[in-house]
Amino acid sequence: MAESIKQQEQKRMDRVVDQIKQAQKKAQKNIATAKSDAQAIQDDFKNNLRIKTGTYSGMMETALTVRQQQQQLAERENNRTQAAKRLDVLEKMEKKPYFARVDIKEQGEQKQEKIYIGLASFSDEKDRFLVYDWRAPISSVYYDGGLGKVEYTTPVGKREVELELKRQFMVEDGKIVTLFDTDETVGDQMLLEVLDEGSDTKMRSIVTTIQKEQNKIIRDTDSELLFVQGAAGSGKTSAVLQRVAYLLYRYRGNLNSGQVVLFSPNQLFNDYIDQVLPELGEQNMVQMTYHQFTNRRLPKVRVETLQERFEEENQGIDQKIKAVKDSLKFFKVATAYSNYLEKSGMRFKNIMHNGEIFFSKKEIRDIYYSFNENYHLGNRLSATKEALIKRLNSKVAQAAKTDEVQKAVQDLSQQQLNELYGDQPRNFENGDKELNFLARQYVMQDYKKIQVAIMRNRFLNINAQYVHFLRSVPELLDLSEFELTKAEWEAGIEKTISMLKQRRLSLTDVTPYLYLYDRITGKKGERDIKHVFIDEIQDYTAFQLAYLKTQFPRAKFTMLGDLNQAIFTKENSHTLLSELSTMFPKEKTKVVQLTTSYRSTQQITDFTKEVLVNGEKVTTFERNGKKPTIIVDQDKDALVNDVVDILAKNDAAKQTTAIIGKSLEECEELFNLLQAKGVKTTLIRTENQRLVAGTLIVPSYLAKGLEFDAVIMWNADQKNYHDESERQLVYTICSRAMHQLDILAIKELSPLFATVDKKLYHLIKR
Repeated sequence: MAESIKQQEQKRMDRVVDQIKQAQKKAQKNIATAKSDAQAIQDDFKNNLRIKTGTYSGMMETALTVRQQQQQLAERENNRTQAAKRLDVLEKMEKKPYFARVDIKEQGEQKQEKIYIGLASFSDEKDRFLVYDWRAPISSVYYDGGLGKVEYTTPVGKREVELELKRQFMVEDGKIVTLFDTDETVGDQMLLEVLDEGSDTKMRSIVTTIQKEQNKIIRDTDSELLFVQGAAGSGKTSAVLQRVAYLLYRYRGNLNSGQVVLFSPNQLFNDYIDQVLPELGEQNMVQMTYHQFTNRRLPKVRVETLQERFEEENQGIDQKIKAVKDSLKFFKVATAYSNYLEKSGMRFKNIMHNGEIFFSKKEIRDIYYSFNENYHLGNRLSATKEALIKRLNSKVAQAAKTDEVQKAVQDLSQQQLNELYGDQPRNFENGDKELNFLARQYVMQDYKKIQVAIMRNRFLNINAQYVHFLRSVPELLDLSEFELTKAEWEAGIEKTISMLKQRRLSLTDVTPYLYLYDRITGKKGERDIKHVFIDEIQDYTAFQLAYLKTQFPRAKFTMLGDLNQAIFTKENSHTLLSELSTMFPKEKTKVVQLTTSYRSTQQITDFTKEVLVNGEKVTTFERNGKKPTIIVDQDKDALVNDVVDILAKNDAAKQTTAIIGKSLEECEELFNLLQAKGVKTTLIRTENQRLVAGTLIVPSYLAKGLEFDAVIMWNADQKNYHDESERQLVYTICSRAMHQLDILAIKELSPLFATVDKKLYHLIKR
């Protein structure tokens, strides 16, 4: 009886798994060898090294021996690390050696070639490829092409092949559960099976289900700006993480994970995605939030948190002032103002010593502006520091000669004198020279804080400078364009001054403040960073993005987000793309739109997209489920009982649930009410918490980028969500749900749901 296709494929997979197991043994042996070699080198070094310090050649010989031993140890450690990495990948491949097969025929060739695609490349003893890495050039045939002629890009140019078969495998523990041949990029059947799985507290890799549009994002190597506009649940973040893995593979040796930075919306999200790259056999890139990025530069200033930013009142004049400070025009004004400082206007502070002025701000200003016009800000500051250090040295020499200092030195104890000598050899020509040396050391010790103040730019008055800049804005910018008067702008400055006095800064002020400081000090940015990824781009301002471009001057940027989900920047997010186009060369800018939402069932996606008015396009992926439910109760007690009932149903269906409230205060109240009823939940209070299994209660501004089997939107009533500007927030909350969405309100449902067709949900009114 003839073997079925599945049996034939299983036989091949069994052979590959056997080879993988042999490779695992080899990797384990390499790890053990590297460890024992390192131990042997250390033992030999301990037993046989003779430290020779009697002669210069003896010292050199000792230093060379130590260096040689360090190099040998580093080499063994590198071997051990590489073998351990390989073993980790092989252990993953043992469970799922590959997930796809393509049969191709090169032009002019009769013989067909079978290509199996998996997590990493794997070859047998004779160096024949049994599995190709999903990032290898040939693998893009699987992601991009239908059957027939297919083109793919190699490092040496484009090649064309005939694609004759595309087969996909669902594999569990080395066994083929199902396989199917398809003409699609990734067959809907396979995608459905993956999407129907429950959510977890960690994002998973999507290498088995990468779509054609996502593949464009992953393999783009030319763009200086790759802008990805993706609907909620369209896989944009997953695709970008696969892009990081692809770039690390493609430029192995020239790019490492420490040269890739990802800005994410909050720390919770960092926690959510931290397993994706290790799952792909790569180290995580540098991950931070914009708040962390600015905070580490300003350790003594308290920068506004996400919660404060979300809850602050931004109405009327405040909103207009914020629009000015967030704009690209304001960035250009800050640049023009800093250029003007080369001629005049710099603000300085006195350098004090023992309560008295040591260098006055006038003296410092005179030095600063004594250099000719070729000196730009950074050079001007360096030259000023150099001049101040020279003057300090001169004052040290003068003070050292005074009777007061000479007498103080003679009164020191032996221990204090030893500290002054330091490492200095004590072979002075005479007692006077020795006393002069000790007197200088004594004065330098006393003046140490002055030297530190000079070297660390503590004579700059950055707070006064920033306020002076804000006061100069009406002369540099037409405020009427933003519907603001000069008096209104001045009132805004007073608020900033009040915050600075409390050592606080709003997130709106912190970026121009830092940019001005960087211009004055000549900071050139982090030049070794090669790729910057920014997620949830719709919540960034044009000023922040222009600033990040100065901070990473040699990096290529990948920005991704959903303009439908702008929680913080609201309508301004829609002008972002046009402003970005002026920051990057047009020919090096690429925009990719991902319109299909895979996260939610068709019923949830159809519902959520109707919440939007004039939103970006969202297409539904056909995966069936239940319609969302809207429950309107007469009081809070009844609403809490509904939550308890829904949680019981979701738990029985083994679904993870997130209850999303608008503010932290509201979430805390619900947490306490549920606790009183004996219902166990975890309240996410800050972005620095870990995501844990079980039911979560999450404030809306921390739900960005996350997904859950089931979502309960808490308190979706008229009082809580009434403003048109909150429409995108409502959309963000609802679009976190994969399989189940329940919306709960007291007495009157939010009018923001009035745009949704009543046929798209179940309404329960009590």
